[in-house]
Amino acid sequence: MSHATPAGQPTTHPAHRPLDQAARLGVGFIGGGFMAEVHSRATRSARARLVGIASSTPTRSALAAENLGFDGFFDSAESLLADDSVEVVHIVTPNATHFELALAAINAGKHVVCEKPLTTSVAHAVDLVAAADAAGVTATVPFVYRFHPMVREARARVLAGETGRLLTIQGSYLQDWLLEPTDDNWRVDSSSGGPSRAFADIGSHLVDLLEFVTGDRIARVQALTRTIFAERSTNKAVTTEDVAAVLLQTVGGAVGTLLVSQVAPGRKNRLHFEIAGTQESIAFDQEDPETLWLGRGVGTQLLRRELGMSDDAMRLSTLPPGHPLGVQDAFNSFVADTYAAIGGEEPEGLPRFEDGLRAVRITDAVIASAATGAWIEIEGTEQ
Repeated sequence: MSHATPAGQPTTHPAHRPLDQAARLGVGFIGGGFMAEVHSRATRSARARLVGIASSTPTRSALAAENLGFDGFFDSAESLLADDSVEVVHIVTPNATHFELALAAINAGKHVVCEKPLTTSVAHAVDLVAAADAAGVTATVPFVYRFHPMVREARARVLAGETGRLLTIQGSYLQDWLLEPTDDNWRVDSSSGGPSRAFADIGSHLVDLLEFVTGDRIARVQALTRTIFAERSTNKAVTTEDVAAVLLQTVGGAVGTLLVSQVAPGRKNRLHFEIAGTQESIAFDQEDPETLWLGRGVGTQLLRRELGMSDDAMRLSTLPPGHPLGVQDAFNSFVADTYAAIGGEEPEGLPRFEDGLRAVRITDAVIASAATGAWIEIEGTEQ
């Protein structure tokens, strides 16, 4: 079965169109750390205008503006939100600040890109979804792994029925950046990062990707979590988890396992899933994003990114096959699609605040299950 466009060529991606709405968008950032660097590269790729940035202090704001190529800086988030030339706000601050900043941006009439987790509580995430809907603004969350072309190809195969009925799911997201007790970060502190760390930070990407690819929702979970180091170099009473292991069942009846760890030696950023249906299995590894592994009763296949894939995969193939695309390319596509949505388009698969709420609900269920040992139903999941 062919998923090709009539001409067998990629459709035009928003970032590659002539200068239009995105080029006129004025963009402001709140937060100036590592993720601000990633977001700023994507914003430049979309040819929007980097108006200004507000970091933790005016001095840091000025430095971030210079380093990231902004036109200027703001002394505070409040002054940024009051500036009419800022139409879109990217929130790249510690997790516990997301709710108040995103709500303030929405109330100021700005479109919003808010880093995940959207909030550290379900109630706050519900409030943000309602506020964005009432204000009529575009509000998105960077679940950027959706924007790998081979993820879209996997999704197209599932939706076309090529996998058959979904039977099992295996997923993992493994990192080692907190492997030593001397490794530390603001995310370790629950007052800044929220009650969940490993699962909220990276497990949220995993569950979003699985639900996006399969079109099936996680109905209930049973979880174990572990804090390997109760003390780190700065944080001396650590309560957030280093590891989470989850059993799950989907609405469609599939069963699965998830493993999330930030203490897995040698694993830098390995997000991997394998889904098995009655006709075909599909596996994807984010550290090798140009391929899919396909398994059948007789024979297996390693499918590389190529012409003739699904329209959606081709749309996101911003370089020809043989020229590897990575996570920054996926991020660029996410931001370009967000800005296209602000311009009135409806890009396929754009993760909005509703998707951020969904990940917060699943994280909340994982925390509750780990505390009680019980199976927890995911609130808001249609059975």
